[in-house]
Amino acid sequence: MDSRKPGRFLSFEGVDGAGKSTLLEALEGPLRARLGSRGLVRTREPGGTPLGEALRERMLSQDMDPLTETLAMFAARREHVVRVLAPALARGDWLLCDRFTDASFAYQGGGRGVDPARIAVLADWVQAGTVPDLTVLLDVPPAIAEERRSRARAADRFEAEPARFFEAVQAAYLARARAEPSRFLVLPGTAPTADSVAAVLARIAPWLD
Repeated sequence: MDSRKPGRFLSFEGVDGAGKSTLLEALEGPLRARLGSRGLVRTREPGGTPLGEALRERMLSQDMDPLTETLAMFAARREHVVRVLAPALARGDWLLCDRFTDASFAYQGGGRGVDPARIAVLADWVQAGTVPDLTVLLDVPPAIAEERRSRARAADRFEAEPARFFEAVQAAYLARARAEPSRFLVLPGTAPTADSVAAVLARIAPWLD
């Protein structure tokens, strides 16, 4: 009988500028300390594999049809699931993933207007049952997120979209959270990072015992 504890998959979502990277950076150390000898993998989407990173570069810089963009996202995701996520979970590792399929429902569905039913079909086909145990959604006013983005870096193709795009993305994210409240932890993106780290650790505490 295999006595290993199961791996856990945590995804982190929010509009560009919500503070995901800051939260992940702050969470990784305390979580590693709690996990001890158990593995922890931090990764991102699109990306996480050589093919995924190449597709990411194209998607962030090259204009494309919304459905083409969606298919490219799921091509990168399939490689990510097969090469990184599923093997890590099979080893009993924990995963911290900067975006997963909820981002496709938010960005390609809410932002680009791709039919969510098409996205759902792709998700079922590509993920083969690989889904987050917990999704942390940082809820931040789009105007604050835009101000953060403008301070941090030059805008990529997504970040250059107008405010109405990010309002639609945020609305789609919140609709996902309302539909699956047991999977989502919605946190204010304007809260101190330490408070958000504490909230995530409190939510996953039963899995760490």
